[in-house]
Amino acid sequence: MDHYVTSGRQSVSIEEFQHRSRKVATGLAEVGVTEGDSVALLLRNDIAFLEATFGASLLGAYPVPVNWHFKQTEIQYILDNCKAKVLVAHSDLIPKLPIPLPKHIQIILVPTPPEIQQSYNLTPEQCAPTKGQTVWDHWRDQFTPWNKPPAAERGSMIYTSGTTGFPKGVRRASASPDSQQVMMERLQIGFGIQAGAKAIMTGPLYHSAPNAYARAIIGLEGDLILMPRFDALEFLTQVEKYSITHAHMVPTMFVRLLDLTEMIRRNANLESLESIVHGAAPCPPDIKRRMIDWFGPIINEYYGSTEAGLITYVTSAEWIEKEGTVGQPLPESVIRIFGENGQFLNHGEIGDIFVNLAVISGFTYHDDDKKRVEIERDGLITNGDRGYLDEDNYLFLCDRAADMVISGGVNIYPAEIEAIMINLEGVRDCAVFGIPDAEYGEALVAAVEPQPNSTLTKESIQNFIRENMAGYKVPKFVAFHDQLPREDSGKLFKRRLREMYLKE
Repeated sequence: MDHYVTSGRQSVSIEEFQHRSRKVATGLAEVGVTEGDSVALLLRNDIAFLEATFGASLLGAYPVPVNWHFKQTEIQYILDNCKAKVLVAHSDLIPKLPIPLPKHIQIILVPTPPEIQQSYNLTPEQCAPTKGQTVWDHWRDQFTPWNKPPAAERGSMIYTSGTTGFPKGVRRASASPDSQQVMMERLQIGFGIQAGAKAIMTGPLYHSAPNAYARAIIGLEGDLILMPRFDALEFLTQVEKYSITHAHMVPTMFVRLLDLTEMIRRNANLESLESIVHGAAPCPPDIKRRMIDWFGPIINEYYGSTEAGLITYVTSAEWIEKEGTVGQPLPESVIRIFGENGQFLNHGEIGDIFVNLAVISGFTYHDDDKKRVEIERDGLITNGDRGYLDEDNYLFLCDRAADMVISGGVNIYPAEIEAIMINLEGVRDCAVFGIPDAEYGEALVAAVEPQPNSTLTKESIQNFIRENMAGYKVPKFVAFHDQLPREDSGKLFKRRLREMYLKE
């Protein structure tokens, strides 16, 4: 039985997909991509994204997904930092590229397909390459398939800020074939997937978990259906149309599904579904309970990070017994909880969560080994979360040690937004933080100390940020203060601001 990668009306068998990916590898080698180089991908969910990913991997190069929501300066930072030799981009995203691009970067354009045009209200003119530009299909198909042994795989280099500072590329060491096999087995457990699964990709492939999930499904020769963007009603339609068995989601998607009318939910055909796995953001317990009541005991969860990979897993049945847990450690995972002074904490005591890398290959932050050293303790690493292990070794998350906000499954770094805000005329001081939000998990709040006689408004601040950063970084709420609470040393009391806002 053949299995396919599908996006809208595009459908490619796994065999043909692999054939195309080998052509891509030859083409990338022709333009000078070698082992350890970077190939940047400024693409929405599309088959070309995965062809480029697998093609680069055959050469031992790093596919570098770029969040297409980013503004020019944000995109330029990643292209410069990863030293990309090739950039593969959807045609409608070309206006986002920095001008001029470095001459050493080869640009290959992918015509934006109809399903993406429709989902994002794009015009055909925006989505077609102009004359003289290198077009993906024509470029790819001029090459013969790569026939040399594949290089040791390194995985995608995903950019993450971890907890603070500029984005950092998580650059993995190469993995042996045996290590790759063990990691695939681990993904099958942590993602709850299996060979031959019919999976639907609901989230953007530029994020680490959806990226790994999609690659695993293809590696297991299953069926993968790409959604250009998540829509609750369309999700239910696709599940029935393709007899979907597996999906990766985030809690915001659950909220939107539950917002559908009772009639739609009652008539939804979910018989084919075997496992829905979620992660990336905390899920409110009442939302998860309602999803289990509706979908059945197939709502499973993992906890992990871009750096450490998958760490824990919990089934619906386990979660019902231990509400709020993100699960027990996967095989070979080690979790330790440390106190403020570096002491090892016992069961039930809240502290900083540190984990080992288990079977996943080692990593560093690209061109930033110092930051890599900062997150390690006794051979374990942290991504800034706090929590505790109970007496049965189930992990519970409590809060984040740093200020990172997770909204709709997306990591947002307040310092980045503050650095933009402070440049707005009339802003004397500012702080950005997250508060609980029923739909997105967390929502952004901007606290602003204005200059005397300033004419700042909520709208002027939001518009300024929107002009300079991706739209999801625009604070939902803006609060004005006569003076922001700071220590003499200059340290801002964000917790105090957060508590003050929640009380109000």
